Amino acid sequence: MSLNDQWMQRDLNVLWHPCTQMKDHETLPVIPIRRGEGVWLEDFEGRRYIDAVSSWWVNVFGHANPRINERIKAQVDQLEHVILAGFSHAPVIELSERLVKITPEGLDRVFDADNGSSCIEVALKMSYHYWLNRGQPAKKRFVTLSNSYHGETIAAMSVGDVPLFTETYKALLLETLKVPSPDCYLRPEGVSWEEHSRTMFAAMEQTLAEHHDSVAAVIVEPLIQGAGGMRMYHPVYLQLLREACDRYGVHLIHDEIAVGFGRTGTMFACEQAGIRPDFLCLSKALTGGYLPLAAVLTTDDVYQAFYDDYSTLRAFLHSHSYTGNPLACAAALATLDIFEQDNVIERNKALATRMASATAHLADHPHVGEVRQTGMALAIEMVKDKTTKAAWPWQERRGLKVFEHGLSRGALLRPLGSVVYFLPPYVITPEQIDFLAEVASEGIDIATGSRVSVPVKTDFHPGFRDPG
Repeated sequence: MSLNDQWMQRDLNVLWHPCTQMKDHETLPVIPIRRGEGVWLEDFEGRRYIDAVSSWWVNVFGHANPRINERIKAQVDQLEHVILAGFSHAPVIELSERLVKITPEGLDRVFDADNGSSCIEVALKMSYHYWLNRGQPAKKRFVTLSNSYHGETIAAMSVGDVPLFTETYKALLLETLKVPSPDCYLRPEGVSWEEHSRTMFAAMEQTLAEHHDSVAAVIVEPLIQGAGGMRMYHPVYLQLLREACDRYGVHLIHDEIAVGFGRTGTMFACEQAGIRPDFLCLSKALTGGYLPLAAVLTTDDVYQAFYDDYSTLRAFLHSHSYTGNPLACAAALATLDIFEQDNVIERNKALATRMASATAHLADHPHVGEVRQTGMALAIEMVKDKTTKAAWPWQERRGLKVFEHGLSRGALLRPLGSVVYFLPPYVITPEQIDFLAEVASEGIDIATGSRVSVPVKTDFHPGFRDPG
């Protein structure tokens, strides 16, 4: 039995993997990874895979990044963890100061959590509790967009709308107000992203006009609905939403857990709309993909609504054991150093352009409904019928065929249903992007029964190497 097979068997004897039907692994191998370096993941036999999805969208500067490694190593000899209630430490203070500095003006307070779903729970609870403390207990509902995803704890699922994740648990979820998404994929022919996003705002306007007295907040994934299939929309929607929330006295929560830290082409997606949300939720790339950490940034107005004598019971009594963990904060500080010192956002423009050109040929594929892109996120939507954009039946699992082909060629491409996407670490090279486009094109041909889209072959191949 090979080394990979040995580790896979040990895994299957004890592990229950996330977001997985474990029966699939009777035929689909688990890939045990021994080490990572840059964009590469390497198994126990030396086979390498380009991490095209940043290991669930967390990794921005590559695996085993030396600069992040050193910061964590230095921290571990000083302080590994300390309770953040009544105590503090240098990394969490410095990180909070820097987050306040780089986010939109007015987000002056930082509340830490330790993962994205928990981060959303904090923002939802904080918004509801704010209105309670302000003497408006009726404001306890949330408005969310169709096809949205905000996590998999109960309240986070409640404000989401991807049936695959929510339908089973419907009986457990909070009642929310759902508004049609401004997603531009199904816009009428000849209509621009901006025009469509403006048109779709009418439903949000109507909902807030009718229900604002009972609404605490609107929560959105700005610009890109990630788990909903990398569906995208125009920043004008966020501008209109900010103005409406102000007019109707409703909080605006931006879930930038997936899209923050450069994914959309700016450090934060809200910058492209020139607005400031009342709550900005950050996680994933915050630590460069190293350690769990999340932060909710909010305004001094929200903070002051909780600032009172203890006897009033207005305090926000929410906590996580690993809140503000020093090791995670150290990783985040190193990540912010790289953003600051390496002019990352500007350099990413060339990579985003290369992603667009490398996949441009797929726009003409008979089974591709759209190739869409926002910054460093690019998605290719496979369809049964290009003219009508009719989707393949989900039971056919067309995306899985692309995934399997990717593994055979040395690329980790984990589609979202029938959507193949690139969300790579920012250290990827143009040649590696070309290779991913080649593999994706081949995979789409295989998945759709076509043989028309393969671009000119690259000389690049990840291959094997001595694992050492």
